[in-house]
Amino acid sequence: MTNGSEVVHGYPHLDTVRAAITALYRRLSQEGLYAYAGSVAPADVAFADDDDLHLGAQRVAHALVQQLRLPDARMIVSFREMSHAASVELAAGPEYFIELNDRFRTHRRDIGAALAHEVTHVLLHRLDLSFPGTRDNEILTDTVTTYLGAGWLLLDAYREDGVSSQKLGYLTPEEFGYVLAKRALAFGEDPSPWFTSPQAYTAYTEGRARALRDGRQPPLTAAGWTGRHRYAKDRRYAQDHPGAAPAPGPAYAFEGGGRDVALRVSFPCPTCHQRIRIPVRGRVRARCGLCRTVLECDT
Repeated sequence: MTNGSEVVHGYPHLDTVRAAITALYRRLSQEGLYAYAGSVAPADVAFADDDDLHLGAQRVAHALVQQLRLPDARMIVSFREMSHAASVELAAGPEYFIELNDRFRTHRRDIGAALAHEVTHVLLHRLDLSFPGTRDNEILTDTVTTYLGAGWLLLDAYREDGVSSQKLGYLTPEEFGYVLAKRALAFGEDPSPWFTSPQAYTAYTEGRARALRDGRQPPLTAAGWTGRHRYAKDRRYAQDHPGAAPAPGPAYAFEGGGRDVALRVSFPCPTCHQRIRIPVRGRVRARCGLCRTVLECDT
């Protein structure tokens, strides 16, 4: 929880975020993810100042349990002084104990954001899905929270002005925006009307621009002239120098190209980021084997 200190911006965790999206598709499958096509509704996680603190927290936790498809999990929410925003006791269930920072007693509008992250920890525990190391595992949790329809709350908790700042979660605001945009592109959902924080909306638009760039990289036909020009240059080099190390920078890479091996290009799927390998032979249509996205390519 960043409270009053400088908020980190940009995309320092982007590789881990993309790996988390791939891992989620591998664990739940494309069909399984469509169970989460609708985000948690703002009305279901709203928290008025005159609501009873504990009853309201239990109500919001129940809404998030339903959103994350944990029908037999019961969340017991309490408050205490702590350095982090929240914590959860991961046990066999069905009851899980979540502790929230005492700060949320008076900042109730952000209780849903803190609970969303902790309930996702429970989901990942049940799915046996984790990354090595605390940092990467927390990035995985934020990414999954967002991709499964509860993480817009975490971005909306981001507020910053000239004298104060607040941000929940381990992703930067722009990274939250990026994952939200990837979800929006996958499920046809627009989260922008739900933001109450102007800074959150700005971060979403910046992250969305970055997400759209994923679908405009060579060898996709939507790539711009500059990318296509470099791709053609790299392709000629790969054809003339079979087995040479790929040039640094582009996400695509060429393989093979020797006398008896056809040249192939590999590149990340713009939806799930699993790498796709296809022959270099002009315009082709490829289908990602993981998320089933159909891609128009000019190899």
